[in-house]
Amino acid sequence: MSGVDNIITSVQQTQPQHVLNPELLTTVRLDLRGRRFTVDRDTLMNLPESILLCLFPNGLVLSRVGGGGTSSGGSQWSDGGEDGEDDYLYAVDFDPDCFHFVINFFHHSRDEFYGSNERPGPFHAQAALVDPSNPIPNDFTGSRNPLLTKQAIIVLREELEYFVIPPAGADGLPVKKFTDDAGIANEEHLGLKRQCGGHLLEMTSIFTALQRNVNKENNIAEQHLIDMLCMSGFDRNDAWGFRAIEPSRCCISSIALVLLKTGISHLDNGEVLVDQVQMGTAQKLLLFWRKPARKCWWDGVEVEVNVGGERKQVKLWARRVWTLELSLVRIQFPLTIVFC
Repeated sequence: MSGVDNIITSVQQTQPQHVLNPELLTTVRLDLRGRRFTVDRDTLMNLPESILLCLFPNGLVLSRVGGGGTSSGGSQWSDGGEDGEDDYLYAVDFDPDCFHFVINFFHHSRDEFYGSNERPGPFHAQAALVDPSNPIPNDFTGSRNPLLTKQAIIVLREELEYFVIPPAGADGLPVKKFTDDAGIANEEHLGLKRQCGGHLLEMTSIFTALQRNVNKENNIAEQHLIDMLCMSGFDRNDAWGFRAIEPSRCCISSIALVLLKTGISHLDNGEVLVDQVQMGTAQKLLLFWRKPARKCWWDGVEVEVNVGGERKQVKLWARRVWTLELSLVRIQFPLTIVFC
């Protein structure tokens, strides 16, 4: 039988090649709504889980395998580099000013805690508390307490989505037409939403809305949450560290970062004292380490805005989602952050 007539052919088998140890990127380049950042990998992975989930909701690949591809938080592409770190650029839909605020806070906190050879930080004195030769170990010393050797930061985020109820006249109907014939919000309605968003943006107090809900519902658990946060580093009159309206959305994103109060004090003679009551409170926050907790509730407020040239009271319904997390900053040198 000729080769042409034979439908059974022999194919040489080749073993697929697998990259068992892909090369890891040492720095990561991010494009956040048009602003570019270059951050070293360890610094990025040191960020809170809740922030990383916003940046990369489907995960982040930090290895150089193949060329280009996609990144879950947006797109990953090559912009012309040759076998270098510049090959990988991640497009992320996240507020660049918020990212700048978080990175700067973590950078400053890390430097203050770990210090340097010329200016040692609290870490060097507290490291003696975890020495195995410590003759008097207790519940607040030893390697099982990470608060002694890592800088702890409380991360509190709020996503506020608001809904505007147009003002009604004496007959109960809206005083103006706020939609077109297709039921889509017209420019009058959009302007009303922007005014209301501006009023909410100015309400910067962290605990006012939750305290209002506590007073209305007599929710003991929410009151305990406020008390615990205020004992651990927050103040009842604190304002959000960063707060901004999301583009093209009726949504306001806020974040507050504070150092966790651990009850550790450093005397002039170099001795380190631990307030066991305060340390016990601080250790409760370890429940939120790498395990962000969320709380959601509805809140109603009234604001005065300009409607058709008249000042009128407008009712707002706000859906607030809080995310609480504890982040432990590990030591890492050197730090590379470039803002473009």
